[in-house]
Amino acid sequence: MQPLPVPCPAHLVPDVTGGDNFNVAYRLAIVHHVVFVALERQGPRWTVKADALTAGPEHLVEEPVNRAARDAVARLVAAGEVREDAYAGPVYFVLHGLEDQDRARELAAALHAALYGDPEPLARAVPPPS
Repeated sequence: MQPLPVPCPAHLVPDVTGGDNFNVAYRLAIVHHVVFVALERQGPRWTVKADALTAGPEHLVEEPVNRAARDAVARLVAAGEVREDAYAGPVYFVLHGLEDQDRARELAAALHAALYGDPEPLARAVPPPS
């Protein structure tokens, strides 16, 4: 398994469902000092996981980007798209309860970009209220 490109296209976000897939992908992110992102099927729904800690202590997520990510998660929860037990940063994100794998991939890719300092994909995926 190779490190993900930055930004990571949605179709390349790994599905770590089953077995030791999560642990393998997470360790790979640590070894390569990159942001971890993946999706996982949990019953009939999908969970997105993203973690900037794997990129090492030199990787910083600026506060405006972090705030944008937390606000996007809050909007997803308010809309009922993810469960209320979503975890919204500052460096680790978990979005439980997504119904659609394509939507889970879109959000995972957008969070990955945000954790690398580009909040635009997240703003397109979860637009702020007008």
